[in-house]
Amino acid sequence: MLRRKQQTYQPMNFSEKSGGKSPTSTKTNPTQHLNTGGLRTLLLVAGIATLCASCQSPQTPSATAPGSSPGSTPAASPVAVSSPGDPNTVKIVSMLPMTGSALGQAQTMVNGIKQALAETDSKACDGKIKIEYEVLDDATAAAGKWDPSQVTSNANKVAADGSIVAAIGHYNSGAAKLSIPVLNQANVVMVSPANTYPGLTKPGKGEPKEPNVYYPAGTRNFTRVVPADDLQGAVATNWAKSLGVKKVYILDDQELYGKGVADVFEATAKTAGIQVLGREGIDIKASDYKALMNKIKALNPDMIYFGGTTQSNAGQIIKDMRNVGMTAGAVKLMGPDGIKDQALIDAGGKDAEGVYATFGGLPPKELTGEGAKWYQSYKAKYNAEPEAYAAYAFESAKVIIGAINKVCKNDRAAIRDAVLATKDFNGVLGTWSFDANGDTSLTTMSGNVVKAGKWEFVSLLKSE
Repeated sequence: MLRRKQQTYQPMNFSEKSGGKSPTSTKTNPTQHLNTGGLRTLLLVAGIATLCASCQSPQTPSATAPGSSPGSTPAASPVAVSSPGDPNTVKIVSMLPMTGSALGQAQTMVNGIKQALAETDSKACDGKIKIEYEVLDDATAAAGKWDPSQVTSNANKVAADGSIVAAIGHYNSGAAKLSIPVLNQANVVMVSPANTYPGLTKPGKGEPKEPNVYYPAGTRNFTRVVPADDLQGAVATNWAKSLGVKKVYILDDQELYGKGVADVFEATAKTAGIQVLGREGIDIKASDYKALMNKIKALNPDMIYFGGTTQSNAGQIIKDMRNVGMTAGAVKLMGPDGIKDQALIDAGGKDAEGVYATFGGLPPKELTGEGAKWYQSYKAKYNAEPEAYAAYAFESAKVIIGAINKVCKNDRAAIRDAVLATKDFNGVLGTWSFDANGDTSLTTMSGNVVKAGKWEFVSLLKSE
């Protein structure tokens, strides 16, 4: 691969105070969105990209200075894209939270990726191309979950390493919003097994300037194999109504994923005739929520809807909800796919019994056809039950392997385009395609409940 002309740009200024499964957004916390300075910087980047549209390669991302906060703008420093050491070897990476309470979910996704590579002996193009795989941790021990500085560092590393042609990630949409623009300018495609925030891809479904703000080069490089939250929030409403819910109190974790899915749930609940008793964002670092739960109890709700993740202190919410007398039989708790993991059961203990969660697809053991074969293969290989997103990580890897098989060389742009062009893919999730935005055509979701200390499938939930 030819060494390409290098260009520089001012690093993008993203501001994000904390992270969950998605980027943060709240009425009370403006740093959860791109701040004004960040938007100005990003527009500058986009302008430079336009001026260089005739260049042979995209602008090389600039590394973030060690210790820089996500909202700061360190001095620009050009990063040269290295030439691949072996033209017949390409590399894919995963960027997932391998540290903290999301480790269990992340590890099962890594297992799924390794499983996909093992099926082809980590080779493509009739053995002519070797595929290497590297696990990148986007979390830190200090944060206890994904860390914006670590995400930025990883994104710059991926962009600068000319051997890397694709990335699988993230679990948290907040992480994706930071890395997508960096990888976009380096032509590195990202396939997500778990990011569900609509604004990453869908015009008019997120904040102003989304999704274009994430694609400064003017081309799309992000896809996802999981349905987005504009569907999930709506099916949650339909499910709640079928469960007899007439009055609901809504909480969110003040992060864009949690707030976003809660926004959809609130809007659709009102339309469906469910009375919304109140809505507020929680402090995810609070030691307890007893005062809040007593306030909610006094309103006599049928259900609390929590827009957030297990990592946003969901276990404590459940414990305090039960401690003040809102039993599972009297007041339901429902959340999105961000709470559907073993970590939620571990955190909530016996109080997690009866918790409801929607999920963007079917649980692994409910898959049919190729999915059922994969499920049995996973259990045999790892002697463990796969968590929810393992199948999606496997599918993500298979899509990338398929694209490499079409291109048969280290060509980031060509592999990106091949991924985006995926149509009628017959995989473990069924037969599906990417649309022009990079979203999956799959819309089937499921309802699940904690029973006897395990998540159990309840029913299919169809989007309207």
